[in-house]
Amino acid sequence: MRFYGLALLAGAALLGACGGEKGATSDSAATASTTPPAGASAAAATSGAAGAPITGQTHEVKMLQDAQGNYKYEPADITVKAGDGVKFVMVSGGPHNVAFDPAQVPAAAKTQLSTNMPNQISELSSPMMMNANESYTISFAGIPAGKYDFHCTPHLAMGMKGSVTVQ
Repeated sequence: MRFYGLALLAGAALLGACGGEKGATSDSAATASTTPPAGASAAAATSGAAGAPITGQTHEVKMLQDAQGNYKYEPADITVKAGDGVKFVMVSGGPHNVAFDPAQVPAAAKTQLSTNMPNQISELSSPMMMNANESYTISFAGIPAGKYDFHCTPHLAMGMKGSVTVQ
């Protein structure tokens, strides 16, 4: 009987985490930015370096749950030039984040990518965005050319994946 109670609680927590956010926007959207606070990210704090500034265009990628219930990035695959930035905007179906698998990021890029990602919740993982219009911008300045796959941690099992190709 105790097992069923734990299973029920775990299921309720999972459903709560995957539920869509349909509420009004809040001022917290304005606070999610690429400007690192005094503490900055763990990598930036340890290295003493701030993230490399965006010197090119900033491209927008939406994070959403569509009418069919699919979780996705739109566009899922994007090509940028070195120095560009990518702004991930939470639209619907949150919480969402942007996470790169540290085991898949080449060593030559890992330190700079980590430095360019402020306020990480874990290695190469952005904070969770809960409300519509919250955003998180990553600079790809100083990142070597290549393809960098990313995913949404809460919706990875549902296929919410994408990639950034740096030229």
